[in-house]
Amino acid sequence: MKIVVLGLSLSSSWGNGHATTFRALLKAFAARGHDILFLERDVSWYAGQRDLAEPDYCRLAFYADLDALNGWRAEIAAADAVIVGSYVPEGVAVARFVQATADGVTAFYDIDTPVTLAKLARGDFEYLSPEVIPGYDVYLSFTGGPTLDRIERVYGSPAARALYCSVDPEVYRPLGIARCWDLSYLGTYSPDRQPVLERLLLAPARAMPDCRFVVAGPQYPDDIVWPANVARIEHLPPADHAAFYSASRFTLNVTRADMVTAGWSPSVRLFEAAACGTPIISDRWDGIETLFTPGTEIVLADDAGGVALALHGDAVNMGAAARQRVLAAHTAAHRAEELERHLGDAATRRPASRAA
Repeated sequence: MKIVVLGLSLSSSWGNGHATTFRALLKAFAARGHDILFLERDVSWYAGQRDLAEPDYCRLAFYADLDALNGWRAEIAAADAVIVGSYVPEGVAVARFVQATADGVTAFYDIDTPVTLAKLARGDFEYLSPEVIPGYDVYLSFTGGPTLDRIERVYGSPAARALYCSVDPEVYRPLGIARCWDLSYLGTYSPDRQPVLERLLLAPARAMPDCRFVVAGPQYPDDIVWPANVARIEHLPPADHAAFYSASRFTLNVTRADMVTAGWSPSVRLFEAAACGTPIISDRWDGIETLFTPGTEIVLADDAGGVALALHGDAVNMGAAARQRVLAAHTAAHRAEELERHLGDAATRRPASRAA
């Protein structure tokens, strides 16, 4: 297949989880013999923070605005499939252009599904609107479970299918380095996640001054008071993620509020940490038990006491069990096969859906 992907970013992982998700998925998709063009809006925020200039598994090109995107009309029209990602600048206008231009399958890949649906419910059509959803042949969703039915029933999608994030096991693997921290957390600051980070990392750090903690990620406000035993890393590029996880006895997963409400919304960090053999302590949400078995492959904690208990548990066996679960079901190769199947099914349905 020849596919065109219009995504938030492939070139820069700064302040977003889209880049690492696209990198793993598209690398594996290309390995299945497909030809990929990734079109990225050229914005100053990412232009100054690029950590992947020339991927070897796809063509990466930038466009300045909607007028410049028109220069790629021939490629979009000729593609077997065109995928538009969430948070693409002027995404509604991009959707109209793609749906009017593409002769092949059109798909929306929502890496932020619960956030997207919350935005739609309050009339915020920053990158997606109800009017363009039925025009996509398939809605590929970061979230599974009951949300898929809602996308079809409420918004008229011809087909909503789960396409979870994944991990590249060649990049994320145990490195056998010394453990520097008892508990780590990797994530961009988010106001709705901060109370959970306070409860599950900062409070345990204050209660356990002899343990070592670290928080990596940008955009944290200057007025946060970090305990003395909590180290800070402003930005951690993907090339350093495996070392970061491998240096952690445990790592923490904190889920955004909209995703907790929706359930079935695993962060890419879950799969990346587990692939490195690092045991995970996570907040609770519906569907997490379908991905990792609580107690043997992951720890679900509600408060500082639960975290403290976990830190005194068996890290080695739990990390190994989580890694085996990811390698069996959640690698980029698994997702590439799923994507190929979803696009193929959409192509089969497409004539009937277009006629309707």
